[in-house]
Amino acid sequence: MMRHLVWIITPLLCSLKGAELNLEFCHQWDNELITLEDSQHSANRNVQCSLSRIAYLISGLVLIDSNKESYRHQNYYGLIDLEAGRTTLNLTGLPARKFQAIEFTIGLGTAINQSDPSQFPPKHPLNPIKNKLHWNWQEGYIFLALEGHWKTPQANGGFSYHLGNAPHRMRIKIPAAIDLTQTDVQVALNFDLAQALNAITFQSTRSTHGRPGDPLAMQIKNQTEDAFEIARITTVKRSTAIQVTQIKAQDFVGTPYPFKVSQNVPIPDLPRDYPLTVERVELGRRLFHDASLSRNNSVSCVTCHQSEHAFADDQKLSTGIDNQIGRRNTMPLVNLAWKDRFFWDGRAYSLREQALISIENETEMDASLPALEQKLAKHPAYPSLFKNAFGTRKISAEHIGVAIEQFLLTQTSFNSKFDQAVKGGTELSELEKRGLELFFTEYDPRRQHYGADCFHCHGGPLFTDQAFHNNGLSANSDLGLAEITNRNSDIGKFSTPTLRNINETAPYMHDGRFATLEAVIQHYREGIHPSSTLDPNLAKHSSTGIPLSDADSEALIAFLKALSDEKYTR
Repeated sequence: MMRHLVWIITPLLCSLKGAELNLEFCHQWDNELITLEDSQHSANRNVQCSLSRIAYLISGLVLIDSNKESYRHQNYYGLIDLEAGRTTLNLTGLPARKFQAIEFTIGLGTAINQSDPSQFPPKHPLNPIKNKLHWNWQEGYIFLALEGHWKTPQANGGFSYHLGNAPHRMRIKIPAAIDLTQTDVQVALNFDLAQALNAITFQSTRSTHGRPGDPLAMQIKNQTEDAFEIARITTVKRSTAIQVTQIKAQDFVGTPYPFKVSQNVPIPDLPRDYPLTVERVELGRRLFHDASLSRNNSVSCVTCHQSEHAFADDQKLSTGIDNQIGRRNTMPLVNLAWKDRFFWDGRAYSLREQALISIENETEMDASLPALEQKLAKHPAYPSLFKNAFGTRKISAEHIGVAIEQFLLTQTSFNSKFDQAVKGGTELSELEKRGLELFFTEYDPRRQHYGADCFHCHGGPLFTDQAFHNNGLSANSDLGLAEITNRNSDIGKFSTPTLRNINETAPYMHDGRFATLEAVIQHYREGIHPSSTLDPNLAKHSSTGIPLSDADSEALIAFLKALSDEKYTR
């Protein structure tokens, strides 16, 4: 089943403000503010720990007044994600009353937890692309994710604590004098992670996925429920004006493009300033294949991004203008409508920005944008094509970037053998089924789970979490994400590529160091290099890899090959 999406722009949105309550979540360790990765905290028995991820889902928010009557904020869901900077919740339209307590749940009710996550719009807290707390469409959400590293004088490692499932819903109840009769209110809540992780021995209990019956998950749940307290309550003058949101969009030109989305895939956040049109997509297709976008008319976008390689190539490092060798491997360009940061190091925040950066890059296409505008303006066809796409014959770098973006947004891939099996149109082989089981199973001998742990970074229908991870490659001069953020905690982190069509996109990793899937699997079996920024879901293992057998490796590769879409296979 496919869904057709056509974005409709609403120019003006109005809503009555009512009383407003702002909740700010502050994360501390024994009264010390947590800075992800860079803060070292004293835990138990001469153990130091740091946190690299603190994320959780909030629902069931209730305010209780002095008469013990409650006001429930209906159908409210919130996302707190410290790494993403999401630490506040704004509740509007509340009754102008006095309240003496606040309650909320970390977690979700059974019905919403087991519902189809693809139903939620792009900015909704339960959209799995936004929250990164839902690895596939069968298991439900992770309610609370706490990840980090630990070290002792003798050893070091990582921990990954993920609580989900009904037994681990956490109900938080806090006395709080909240007076909404005349003013709005801001409430700062302290979440003490030292309390939530109290008496946990990181060395021997390195992970949990909140499966029913796991005592570690229940311990974290119980301790988390007692880890919140009010830090301060502040009143804010209430505005009586109608809240108005203006959404600016370009005048619509052209024919709406029917964007097709697989039934099991979350709704993407398509551009609203330039809605997709048939004319813009076709213009972008032509520009993508046109070598005149380069300085000397020798290379085009498709030189490195070839459709027969799922818009990657078969080179270790990309080759640009004048046969210059780039510093990184070419990334595949499929299912980009769900990404919000681009390039291996995440330096671009939109596809149009990525396109223009590549056009200007001296080792890729080395074109001057003003000169390119003039070149295309003299072309016999382009002025009319831009007029059809944007309503003006004037050619601008902005419109060049938007057109290429629109073409790339339409390059989707959801018709692999795996997808057909999900829909009942075919069946995976026994070897592929075994690979699927390994892929989505954690490796945790404590609980007798012996999977391959792939799903942490490559779970969900897109087979990528769209995040940045250090996956244990041996270090070199390429710092990855840290080159953009200048944070030591981001050294060695690179964008997680999709595993869809992975059999078509060799060689692998940001520097193309692995020529085959067998070599990639071997890296995760015994080649992981420890470091202070190694992803906790890899650092939690007690050795330099996940001890998979040769038969396990064969099964994993069989499953990965089942992720190839026919239109991208050679």
